[in-house]
Amino acid sequence: ASYDGATLKVTEMERDSEFLVKKAERATLRTCLRDKYRLPKSEQDANLMESAGDDIDVPEELLKMVDEDATEEEEKDSILGQIQNLQNMDMDQIKEKASATMVEMKSKAEEKCCVM
Repeated sequence: ASYDGATLKVTEMERDSEFLVKKAERATLRTCLRDKYRLPKSEQDANLMESAGDDIDVPEELLKMVDEDATEEEEKDSILGQIQNLQNMDMDQIKEKASATMVEMKSKAEEKCCVM
């Protein structure tokens, strides 16, 4: 099949337009993540989103993931979340780990110090 110059120009313009929209969608997702983690905003991302206009369509699954992560983070940061984390801890396991760490530190100190 042969293509004339006008057809190639149209397909090239469509491809460039689709690429711009994809870049804007990624910028939108990065902006959501920056908001979530309270990171500084990116002027470059803002410009990309503005240049794409209303064509931006970030998949709902990705937006849900960001929202779910934000909700989980808020729950963990709350006082109730901290208390639940304490309740879920295995105290025996913590004691064993602390004891093993102390034994290891003592043996390393004895290796290095003749006085002990």
